[in-house]
Amino acid sequence: MKVYQSIAAAVLASAMIFPTAVPAFAAQDQRSQAPGIQKQDTLRWVAPQDLKIGTAVAGGGHHETQGYPAPFPNDKEYLRHLAAEFDSVSPENQLKWEFVHPARDAYRFAEMDAIVQFAQENKQVVRGHTLFWHSQNPAWLEQGNFSKDELRAILKEHIQTVVGRYAGKIQQWDVANEIFDDSGKLRTTDNIWIRELGPEIIGDAFRWAHEADPQAKLFFNDYNVESLNAKSDAYLDLIPKLQAQGVPVDGFAVQGHLSTQYGFPADLQANLQRFDDLGLETAITEIDVRMRVPAGTQPTAAQLAEQASYYQRALQACVNVDECNSFTIWGFTDKYSWVPVFFANEGEATVMWNDFTRKPAYYALQDTLEQASPGRGNR
Repeated sequence: MKVYQSIAAAVLASAMIFPTAVPAFAAQDQRSQAPGIQKQDTLRWVAPQDLKIGTAVAGGGHHETQGYPAPFPNDKEYLRHLAAEFDSVSPENQLKWEFVHPARDAYRFAEMDAIVQFAQENKQVVRGHTLFWHSQNPAWLEQGNFSKDELRAILKEHIQTVVGRYAGKIQQWDVANEIFDDSGKLRTTDNIWIRELGPEIIGDAFRWAHEADPQAKLFFNDYNVESLNAKSDAYLDLIPKLQAQGVPVDGFAVQGHLSTQYGFPADLQANLQRFDDLGLETAITEIDVRMRVPAGTQPTAAQLAEQASYYQRALQACVNVDECNSFTIWGFTDKYSWVPVFFANEGEATVMWNDFTRKPAYYALQDTLEQASPGRGNR
């Protein structure tokens, strides 16, 4: 099969060095700051040893329609912060079907190869996202006239090709993404795999991923499952049934796309704990906290403080659950956030401004990680 391999190698070569210092940032909560930020003043440095602090690597998806080059690997300032702040990275769009498998007989691995190389050179782990989803599928798949046997073969080949390529290099996989609607019903209409092949195909996806990389941890991942509700209940019911059938499910992941206008999910910790009680690993995988910010305005100090509180409470919930071992923010700078593209009059959802200066939310995470370290094991 044809494999696309082009990437800005020269840019990557110049950027893939773990920095001992990065340019000075303006503190957003009036903290004093020495010229240049040492690695000891980063999220990854203060995080407990048993908790990976991660971010999505900006690229693909909505970025391809924006008026800037691909953030990874072209924005050197972005790369410096990506390396300095995080010990886990997730491809934002670079492993979604429409990006990585653009034609039935072609894969586009160059961008993901570069992310993995970047992670290895900067001592970061990688989360894989995602193998089985109803969205961001290529037209050749969604509009193809395939028999059930052909579809099953296509899915198996895709999973084993992608997972196999990165065997030993990706720590966790979001195998099945967003398989339930908000009422807790399987997506039997818009998910091509469940619609055409039945719910049994979910277990097969996990089996095939495990065959391709027996060491990787395999997760369900979804949004609006932060709370005790019908959707998270559906996963709590499904996962033990799959495990009883020998399906290798290792974890349950909460995305955490939050908005201050809807309130904080106060039962987040209780929800994570009940999956922990099943013997599963848990993770918060895509957290951002968007605010109501009409065009031409800036968030107020009160809004920034509320946003910081949401980030802090979410991280604290994860810290308080023994096997919540990964906390990933879905992009760290507003410069490349997906939120304003998809939510009118909402934005400023990340922990850094466009110029990479830190918001109160950044310091809320940093303080929480530092306080957690004695109890969770510091590096």
